[in-house]
Amino acid sequence: MIRKFKKDKLEVRLYEDRAASGSDAARCVVEKVRELLAVQPQVNIIFAAAPSQNEFLQAFREAPLEWERINAFHMDEYIGLKENAPERFGSFLYNAIFGKVPFRSVHYLNGNEQDITRYSDLLAQYPTDIVCMGIGENAHIAFNDPPVADFNDPYSVKIVELDEACRIQQVNDKCFATFADVPTHAVTLTIPALMAAKFVYCIVPGPTKANAVYNTLHGELREAVPATALREHGNAILFIDQKSGSLL
Repeated sequence: MIRKFKKDKLEVRLYEDRAASGSDAARCVVEKVRELLAVQPQVNIIFAAAPSQNEFLQAFREAPLEWERINAFHMDEYIGLKENAPERFGSFLYNAIFGKVPFRSVHYLNGNEQDITRYSDLLAQYPTDIVCMGIGENAHIAFNDPPVADFNDPYSVKIVELDEACRIQQVNDKCFATFADVPTHAVTLTIPALMAAKFVYCIVPGPTKANAVYNTLHGELREAVPATALREHGNAILFIDQKSGSLL
């Protein structure tokens, strides 16, 4: 780690490269999971699906944990893709972690209107202990883009229209071949649902995230920069590398 500092309530850790930030984030999450399992029977974790999470997810899944005591969730899913489409976030997470370790349970979003009630009930039944997430190029968290972000959202799950910048990012991340291929709508956990977690670990490497990281740390606390919500959490850590932190 190169340095550590705080912005409001948010702890920020800067690393030399994305490998270091991802592996240390995994170490921190593993330690927290073990700490929680020492005092409660199960741990509930929400995971993000994005290339920015690759190093973290690889290191995390290789850790020796009591996986059979962990319930896994994911935070957003496209609407309109075929069930087995490789572009689906559920497919990404299955390949990255859900299909590689023996979780007690895995709860997928299906990418339809029925998710709103079903997944809201699941989140109430399994209160979130840990969120492992990223930040989008437009500073979204999950699919809470600036036009639809609401720090006081009355819902825990909702259907949203994706911002153009968000859809462009999916092409930049090589998740889709063209802009036209990217779905226009998705199901997402809301900002209050994410911030309800006891602990939040946010992994944001790479040069395309530099503006988002800067705005998250130096912008006003408002929905135009959704990730600024992290600064009010109290138990959140932001893991960045020299490229994503280049404007700081």
